[in-house]
Amino acid sequence: MTLLLLSCCIICVYSQNEDSTLKNGIDKPSTLTTHHFGIFSSRINQNFKIKPPEKSTLNFSIESGNTMHPFVEAYLPKDQAVRASFNNINWFDRQFTFIDQETTPAEYMNIVVDAVIKGFRVDFNTKISDEHEVGISVRSYLINNGKYPLSFFTSDESIEWFHSNIAGGEDPFGRRYYGLNQVDFKYTDRNGKVLELNNGDFLMGGIELNYYYYPKFLINQKENFFVNFGSHIGLNTSKYNSSTDIGISANAIKNIKLQSNNEFNIGLGISILKKNLIDFKDNIDLGNNSLLGTFEGEFEFTKYTKLKNYHSFGINYQIQTRYNKNEESDYYKLVGLWSEINAGWHNGFSTLYSSLSNWTFLYTYGKPKYKLTLYLKEDFFVNNAPDVQTGISLKIPISKN
Repeated sequence: MTLLLLSCCIICVYSQNEDSTLKNGIDKPSTLTTHHFGIFSSRINQNFKIKPPEKSTLNFSIESGNTMHPFVEAYLPKDQAVRASFNNINWFDRQFTFIDQETTPAEYMNIVVDAVIKGFRVDFNTKISDEHEVGISVRSYLINNGKYPLSFFTSDESIEWFHSNIAGGEDPFGRRYYGLNQVDFKYTDRNGKVLELNNGDFLMGGIELNYYYYPKFLINQKENFFVNFGSHIGLNTSKYNSSTDIGISANAIKNIKLQSNNEFNIGLGISILKKNLIDFKDNIDLGNNSLLGTFEGEFEFTKYTKLKNYHSFGINYQIQTRYNKNEESDYYKLVGLWSEINAGWHNGFSTLYSSLSNWTFLYTYGKPKYKLTLYLKEDFFVNNAPDVQTGISLKIPISKN
């Protein structure tokens, strides 16, 4: 709420500004998930702009995502013969009883995540030449129980009402079994380090530095085809992951003008991030796959008003590579309350070995003085990482470059 009031005040201060370019490619603020591991790393938000902004901009975003992973334990046997035998057995049929490290040597992890994670993000972007843009972002997170009215769409009550009355069945992931509107967030990694968060905990996630290059020699103005490349550095500042990430991205945008003066925009982007290139301390293990790759695509329709303001409607698809190395899924043994919970009792670990995908539905209202974006993110594979996420973003021009 404080962030929204601050944004409104800034709008008033700069209400006399006129943005010389109302529309700049696809309107897409950060729609990165509030993933319970992802919030501790920088990750990359694809850039679907067609050129650097004519004016420096500030963007304020608030997001809210509900994650529910019941308590589950994971054993990774060290014996090669046991691993080989498990490779031919469905993961839920594997028989393994841990006794001790001498008799049954194995790596051990456990996790439970039951919380609404709220994210707060401020982005500043400015043009440094006709082909170059730089940006800086600051992100932070609040862990909370998701009670009404602050988490209306992402609260446990709303999600379980949907499951009970529309789709999903009664309590498919154990929210009611464990209790609604509470925080239970604890993870023990394979090295015995513990990450534990409680209701009301506030995290300073980190600072991100982004540079974008819009090469004119690759841009076809006649065909309305645009490309840009990005380089990214993330400084993670939480006590659980004090580190530096580095990544690169590439994006292509096709603009299609309609006779009605409305337009379609299609964007495709890929990126790769090297997590924990530099560790400033002995961090907790937030996934042993050090490279995160992402593919993202978006289709957007824009309708202009008589006053040349506009409404944009976008559909975005994103898929990200797994957090843990895939080969471990061939021999892990998961232990949880499979008989008490209708579905997803294993998601806390099984989703770390799968690519994570989501669909986002965006609406933007644009004027020369501001752009307001609302979005709803849904995970149709139901991996609860998070289950449902909503966001609101306000972008304002602040000065000419």
